[in-house]
Amino acid sequence: MQSDYLKYWRVIRYFIRAKYKISTADIEMLLFLKSEKYFGKDKFQDFNNLLSWDEGRFKRLLRDSWIEVFRKRVGRHKTIYTLSFKSKKMLNSIYKKLNGEEIPTSLSKNPLFKKNVSYSDKVYRHMIKEMNSIIKQQRHHSDE
Repeated sequence: MQSDYLKYWRVIRYFIRAKYKISTADIEMLLFLKSEKYFGKDKFQDFNNLLSWDEGRFKRLLRDSWIEVFRKRVGRHKTIYTLSFKSKKMLNSIYKKLNGEEIPTSLSKNPLFKKNVSYSDKVYRHMIKEMNSIIKQQRHHSDE
């Protein structure tokens, strides 16, 4: 079986950015932290150094509930953080889409399908419909 997980990554990423109102760099940070389970600011900073410079990223992700405190600082033990339920839900959605789940086309689940959207949103909306059609065809062929 051919692995084309990233074929629609750009479309999936665009949808996720619009739905969750999050930047690409923040998505990349959360993808990195997903396998860490628990992390300190030092581990966060290791990967943050590779991303576009954003001094407020850690505080913003904490404030916006993408990451949360797992254990507060006690004595010499530093504060430990973890991904929030909100982050885990978003990341699971990304992986499901990469594995062939369709991107929703309803107004309530996809802001790209609202009436007054940008030209770029309309272009991506068209690609989402095309992508979903291909996914349905592939699913239909594998059922046979």
